[in-house]
Amino acid sequence: MGGGIYLIRDNDQLVEMTEQAYESEDQLQEFIETYPNLLAGDDIDRATPRRWLLISREIAISTEEEITQQWALSHLFIDQEAIPTLVIVKSAYKAEIRQQVVGQMIDYAANVGVYWPLESIVAQFEVNCREHGRDPEQVFEKFLGLDANEEKFWQKVKTNLQANKIRLVFVADNIPAELRRVVEFLNEQIDPVEVLALEIKQYVSQEGLRTLVPRLIGQTTEAQLKKSSTTRERRRWDEVSFFQEFKTRWGADEAAILKKIHEWAKNQEPITSIQWGTGDVYGGFTIIVNQPEKKSLELFSIDISGHLEIYSNKYSCQPPFNNNGKWLELRAKLSSIGLALPGNSEEFRAPSLRLSTLQDDVALQQVIETFHWIIEEVNQV
Repeated sequence: MGGGIYLIRDNDQLVEMTEQAYESEDQLQEFIETYPNLLAGDDIDRATPRRWLLISREIAISTEEEITQQWALSHLFIDQEAIPTLVIVKSAYKAEIRQQVVGQMIDYAANVGVYWPLESIVAQFEVNCREHGRDPEQVFEKFLGLDANEEKFWQKVKTNLQANKIRLVFVADNIPAELRRVVEFLNEQIDPVEVLALEIKQYVSQEGLRTLVPRLIGQTTEAQLKKSSTTRERRRWDEVSFFQEFKTRWGADEAAILKKIHEWAKNQEPITSIQWGTGDVYGGFTIIVNQPEKKSLELFSIDISGHLEIYSNKYSCQPPFNNNGKWLELRAKLSSIGLALPGNSEEFRAPSLRLSTLQDDVALQQVIETFHWIIEEVNQV
């Protein structure tokens, strides 16, 4: 136990609060779940304090290798800039536990996009809300405001996962010096991943008052400079910059496939238009089917990861695919090119296919013909 802290009541009475260990890891986890502000969002980013959307607590990791429940994440949060925040809570970080937990957290970080596809994250968020009697849409609106675009937010979550733009947080009531040095080292060396530790001490008075005091660890000056420069590095992609970057990353053969799809989309203008995105190390474009006086359709997106992706909710609310018969026809067409829509049109899914799988001209032509069919169906309504 350490020293105490003191509260001064309205009657000038001094109340001594004595440091006290938590009853269990579970108790500290419950505090974080109930009071996410304990994650010290104002210390993580003083200019724009972090706010937290809880996805779920006690998330078991499903991998190709067997991992026990012992290594489930304590919490998965997402902040207002759609940065996934992985939290592990331990009552103590003794040497053998520290090495195992740090290693496992790095494993999660390296494979987070595989462990948690976007559909899984959205599903876990919705399940967690309903288990606590909350409406997911109301929770989201409270988090980002009534005017927030939920679809764009989840897409940004996926972009951050693909770019490894995530945050790792080790939590305990006492962070030993050895773990502190590990955290500071990792936070300085790993970019864009942010690695932090959070010491949350508990102080209790004799009459049952409780005070929780978080202290952030790991934000060295060097680490802050690296992360802040990365954050400022924004750009709007265009045809020239995107194709140059894509060819550098994936080679001439895959870039040639991309070029054919892009040229096909340009040839559909003015029926379609190409919308370029912004990003730091990630970016891409979306093909929009324009419909004067009607809602436009986002046909598909291609990003720098080399994937072509669609969003089921973009189609399910779009005539004629809001009709069950047409939805099933669309589902069959897209399934034939490797994009699996859900049988239930109300279910969200974001299937994608790797451009490298389209090196065969027949396969590429089938993809183009499928999307051409979709354009025709939409414009006939």
